[in-house]
Amino acid sequence: QVQLVESGGGLVQPGGSLRLSCACSGFTFSTYVMMWYRQAPGKERELVAYISSNGRGTNYADSVKGRFTISRDNVKNTVYLQMDSLKPEDTAVYYCNARRTPQQYWGQGTQVTVSS
Repeated sequence: QVQLVESGGGLVQPGGSLRLSCACSGFTFSTYVMMWYRQAPGKERELVAYISSNGRGTNYADSVKGRFTISRDNVKNTVYLQMDSLKPEDTAVYYCNARRTPQQYWGQGTQVTVSS
């Protein structure tokens, strides 16, 4: 059974940090690219960060570049999103996504709220 379980979300003040985790099981994690998406109320889901299967390639949305860092541990089957210098506009539900075309899997999401 495939599972992607996000954790680490919560309420944080502007300028603060959070680290999201996505623990994966039920598929060969090290052969999948991993991504973090987010969806704010009333908006479409958007890609935030990407990491290649071996972890050597990463890419970020312009809105988070320099503030967010994606990483992965292919032994622990977990992908992370370190979020620093958080802004109110980062408020959203964050989802991890595993993809090896044509297959893809989604987590259930974790809420991140940036507010004073």
